[in-house]
Amino acid sequence: MSAFAGVRVLDCSQGLAGPLASMLLADFGARVLKVEPPGGDRAKDDPGYLVWNRGKRRLTLDLGAAVDRARFDELLAAADLAVFDHAPSRLAALGLAGRELTALHPRLVHLWAPPFGTTGRWSELPAHHATLTGLTGSAFRQGSYADQPVWHVARILHHAQGVLAASAAGAALLQRREDGRGRSVVVSGLHAAAETSCPLSVVGVPPIPRGRPLGGSPNYRLYQCGDGAWLFLATLFAHFFRRALDALGLDDPPPGTDIGEAIQALLRTQPRDHWLALFRAQDVPAGPVERRDEFLRSEIIAANGLRAEFDHPELGRVEMVGAPAHLHATPGRPSSLMAEADGADLAAFLRPRQTPASLQRRSGPPLAGVRVLDLGTVIAGTYAATILANFGADVVKVESQDGDPFRYSQAFINYNRGKRGLGIDLKSAAGREAFVEMARSADVVLDNYRLGVRERLGIGYETLAAVNPRLISCSINTYGSKGPDAHLPGFDPLMQARSGLMAAQGGEDGEPVFHAIPVNDVATAATAAFAVIAALHARAMTGRGQNTETSLAAQSALFQSADLVSYAGRPPARQGARDCLGFGALDRYYAAADGWLTLACTQPDHLAAVARALARPEWLERFDGPAALAEPTHGALAQEVAAAVAARGRDEAVASLLAAGAPAAPVLRGAEALGCDWFWENGYYEMRAHPEAGEVIAGRGFAAFDGEPLAFERLEPRLGEDGIEVLLDYGLPRERIRALAEAGVIFRG
Repeated sequence: MSAFAGVRVLDCSQGLAGPLASMLLADFGARVLKVEPPGGDRAKDDPGYLVWNRGKRRLTLDLGAAVDRARFDELLAAADLAVFDHAPSRLAALGLAGRELTALHPRLVHLWAPPFGTTGRWSELPAHHATLTGLTGSAFRQGSYADQPVWHVARILHHAQGVLAASAAGAALLQRREDGRGRSVVVSGLHAAAETSCPLSVVGVPPIPRGRPLGGSPNYRLYQCGDGAWLFLATLFAHFFRRALDALGLDDPPPGTDIGEAIQALLRTQPRDHWLALFRAQDVPAGPVERRDEFLRSEIIAANGLRAEFDHPELGRVEMVGAPAHLHATPGRPSSLMAEADGADLAAFLRPRQTPASLQRRSGPPLAGVRVLDLGTVIAGTYAATILANFGADVVKVESQDGDPFRYSQAFINYNRGKRGLGIDLKSAAGREAFVEMARSADVVLDNYRLGVRERLGIGYETLAAVNPRLISCSINTYGSKGPDAHLPGFDPLMQARSGLMAAQGGEDGEPVFHAIPVNDVATAATAAFAVIAALHARAMTGRGQNTETSLAAQSALFQSADLVSYAGRPPARQGARDCLGFGALDRYYAAADGWLTLACTQPDHLAAVARALARPEWLERFDGPAALAEPTHGALAQEVAAAVAARGRDEAVASLLAAGAPAAPVLRGAEALGCDWFWENGYYEMRAHPEAGEVIAGRGFAAFDGEPLAFERLEPRLGEDGIEVLLDYGLPRERIRALAEAGVIFRG
């Protein structure tokens, strides 16, 4: 049995985010019927379409035609979950809004994944990744040589939206098992930006500088070796950096030495393999910069079962990324490529089911009552628990006396909101016994320890499952739990490097680029949250918990899903460039007189709109629509568009382009985004009074349920600040708690 076996999904979305959400549910057992309009999905020619729609059956319907609409309504009545991604006006015009459909079908979970927000001036824009990164400030966060926005080659936010949408839908389905009632769920592009870009600002404090493409710190940056190959030195913590300097013989540099330049000069004296062998021998986190095609066929992917293969009737053998998480008791796997729905598929979807006699409406977040013990640190492990907390779970952050090593960072606030804090010495027998006792009544234990650490501490899954068979355990590591690298220390940029993400952003012949967004950390956090929710759904059916796992490697594959599809004759995956501005003359960032804008043209008729808006009718004589879309990023047409845009103010140019029918939007810097009414109108931000930092503005949450945006009930915990309260809630007697405190087994920072 798979986690979502028996769940019927009617997927009416297109492109990436919505289809990816239903793909994840299909990988874990859901029956998905994909409804496409005449002409097909707008992304049908994208190689990623093969991935995002695997495991589904396709049905073409024109929802504007009475006969097709009647058929659609019949399918909708049988569905457990319906997925939409239309702009607000289109959703309303089709009569597919969540409030309407859940009133008509009380058991239905209605998932809406709009490309931007749900209301306001930018909510009607067509889905476009660079437009979203530009509006939310992500494009100006990326390190660059010039003061300009940077176009992300990997569609990070769209993938994140898909994973969050699958998690939110899974949580609503889980809640429905308890009360019989469906819900309206919204996971927008803004929710994805909040999860990935982690917008956080302390009022009155200057923002952190954006950094450089190679990385801004000598202990955490890209270096070029003597053979021209690149590696990333990921010594985030001081003990790792000291170990690296010792290995390099730079442990006692002369005063005034630029240590980064000293490391770079030394690494240029030998080939990369020499230095990687040296670092590995000293347990120093470092890794090679490799290419995407190498990653799909790497031992990391093979050992951890992260590749799927299918035979396509026209394309031949197709290779793609596999399921991004492993549920040991109810595993998921891609089952097939998408195929046309036949009569048997429709009959199975429409099969009658027993309806509960009564429906009890329960408001509030869907994971209310779920108890999570969070052993995670830094980002990936602990941030997964933060997502669960935002969805309503009671999360306890469990820390040693040293605390989470990320506590020194302002980002710690963002990655740990919504939790209570417990300081406990798990290396002591009394601390270990207390934790095992807590596990008796916990639902979930999360960790991102190095492989084997939990077992050495005596709190591994088997030990905890012996006292609580309903417990769900989720472990995260860098390279997966199998293969020769599984035991190595790892951090986000090492998988950026190994997976080809850095090389792709830098371009075919350029330097690799270190992504300022910790892509794999935030991606893994989202997928770990999904894995936990899937396991909770499975437990609701079987009564038993299970061990689950995922990795940064799995997410490096998933978040490059379209670029890692391989088949004979596929078009080359897109490459970036130094300070990448886009992929074509009509699909790139442009500098106006007072700022930057995104021109996001994807259709041939957009050329006429751009020419009209910028008063350049002669372009229509020199180019037809398809030829204009094929014009290069820095070619003749791009130069002329750049000159025309530069002569205007940003907002004036955007208004003219939109009025003419050309998709466009401003590119905002972080400070401007904080003051933009549209974000506040869409519930993107919240302002909180922090006891130490003062007023803090942060992303509010990762979904909305029944029209109510989720929010965190509390800020991040201080070290161990809720220990006594937590232990009492978990049933430990006061006398025992007092003894633990007196012995220093539990503590406050």
